[in-house]
Amino acid sequence: MKKDKPKYKQIIDAAVIVIAENGYHQAQVSKIAKQAGVADGTIYLYFKNKEDILISVFEEKMAVFKERLSRILSADHTASEKLLLMIESHFKVQTDNKHLGIVTQLELRQSNKEVRTQINDILKGYLMMIDQILLEGVESGEFKKDMDIRLARQCIFGSIDEITTSWVMKDQKFDLLAIAPNVYELLLNGIKS
Repeated sequence: MKKDKPKYKQIIDAAVIVIAENGYHQAQVSKIAKQAGVADGTIYLYFKNKEDILISVFEEKMAVFKERLSRILSADHTASEKLLLMIESHFKVQTDNKHLGIVTQLELRQSNKEVRTQINDILKGYLMMIDQILLEGVESGEFKKDMDIRLARQCIFGSIDEITTSWVMKDQKFDLLAIAPNVYELLLNGIKS
């Protein structure tokens, strides 16, 4: 499996930097190879083309969001606490790797329809984990019994996604983590019983 090969992660991390600094369309495979410290041909041992690199970047980095959220879901917290921790975790992943924020919030959205479709498929797992928080909150009585889970999830993810995009567009000049409690309060007020 290509993910187990030694240079795979090196190329993924290099791709995040090159795409963030140059834009997806200007991010030549040769620049990614140079950033990764590998020969151009080495890239093609791991990836079919530049689109495959972009999809793999999203898949690998989305795994970080999902792994953190999985730990939150399995912890002994109320659904409301899990919601706050999810928002904080989402913002923390972005602030820990500012290049990643540029790639996820701007560059992925400029890719072709086929790439965006594959990215949406990868994102579904994360969204289903948000649904788990909401269902748990409904079952415990913390959240509205008649809440439309799909709509609530769209509002929650849409809000944190848009705030992160705003943070990227403003050159990451405001403290994304510091506003997490305010975002949480606004969202919680819309779903609590």
